[in-house]
Amino acid sequence: MTTLVETLRDPVRKRAIVVDGVALIDSEVASKRGLSGRVLRAGYKAVRTLVPQFTAVALDRLLPDFAPAVDPHYAKARESGDVRAYFLDRAGEIADSLLEVTDDKARRAQNRAIKTIYNNLRAKAREHVIAAMPGLADLVVKHVP
Repeated sequence: MTTLVETLRDPVRKRAIVVDGVALIDSEVASKRGLSGRVLRAGYKAVRTLVPQFTAVALDRLLPDFAPAVDPHYAKARESGDVRAYFLDRAGEIADSLLEVTDDKARRAQNRAIKTIYNNLRAKAREHVIAAMPGLADLVVKHVP
């Protein structure tokens, strides 16, 4: 079985993952409704205004740290025979694994604006990552052979 860590060693495949990952993030942010959705969309827009390629750059930089967090879940999901169902059933655990990575990065961030925006949005982050789990499962299945 190929892992996400191994897949990312191929620059062409990594770039494809980043492109699809940015599309997933953009779609998830755009789908948020209500007051908290407005706050999220505004924060995302603010970040993208400061650094237009922020999402792609951030995802490209985070993928090497996300991959080891996702790989154990993906291995178990493949063993289960239904990656998507496994990811949905364990969405909270997988979200926590991913958020440990971003929390660590945010703690060490030097850009105060980015750090402030992340900290303001963090309270709802787990909920948003869980909501994105079907798309994440599909992305991993698509790109990791």
